[in-house]
Amino acid sequence: MSTGFTSCQARTLRAAYEAASAVVAGLGDAQSWQPTGCTGWAVRDLVFHCVQDAQRALVALHTPTDEPADRDWTTYWQDWAPDTAGAANGRRWARVNGSMFLDFGQLKGLYLETLAAVVHAAGEADPARRVSTQGHVLTAGDLLTTLAVEATVHHLDLTVALPRAPRPSPEGLAAVRATLDGLLGRPAPQEWSDARYARVATGRAALTDAERTALGPAADRLPLFG
Repeated sequence: MSTGFTSCQARTLRAAYEAASAVVAGLGDAQSWQPTGCTGWAVRDLVFHCVQDAQRALVALHTPTDEPADRDWTTYWQDWAPDTAGAANGRRWARVNGSMFLDFGQLKGLYLETLAAVVHAAGEADPARRVSTQGHVLTAGDLLTTLAVEATVHHLDLTVALPRAPRPSPEGLAAVRATLDGLLGRPAPQEWSDARYARVATGRAALTDAERTALGPAADRLPLFG
C-alpha cells in the first residue's frame, strides 16, 4: 500500500537515475571499455561503482534511526576529498570487482534493475525520516539529493567518450549546482555551464586563468569534493 510520499527530492532522483539509465541501456560490450572522467576507470568500472552506490541507497532507505542528523545534503560531501588513499583503494576495488562480469549485459541488467528499485523506494520514503549511511545520519530527503548529485556527476563522467549519449537531467544538474554553491559558500559565475562547473569543482578539469579570476579567493578551495 502506498504511503503517499513523492517528495521533490524523490522526483529529482528519478530524473537523474532515468537519464543515467538511458545511457547505460544503450551500451554494448565494446562501448563498455571506453574511458570515463574517473581516473583509471572504463565505462564498465564506473557502472559497477554506480551499482554499489544504488545498493547502498537501498540499504540506507531501509535503515531508519532515531539518532539526530549530523549531515545534510551539502555537508555530506565534506568527507569526500579527492586524491586520498581511500579514493585510490576504491578505484582498484571497483576495477577488480567490475572485471568479474565477463558479459557486460549482466552488469548492465544489474545496474538498470537496481536503479529502478531505488527510484521505487525513494518514492515511498518519508523525506523527513532519518536514515544511516556512510557512518552518518541524514534525513531521507537529504540522502536522495546526495544520490542525485552523485548520479549526475557520474553521468558526466560516463559520457566523456560517448558524445551521442543522452545528457544528464536538468533536475540533476540543478542539484549539483546547488550543492557546489553551498560548499563553496557563494554562487559560481552564472555564465559557467552546469557541466563545466561540476567538472572544475570536483577536480575533473582545471580552472582556466579567467575562471580563477572570476572566482577570486574561493578558487583556492577547489576541488570541493571528488
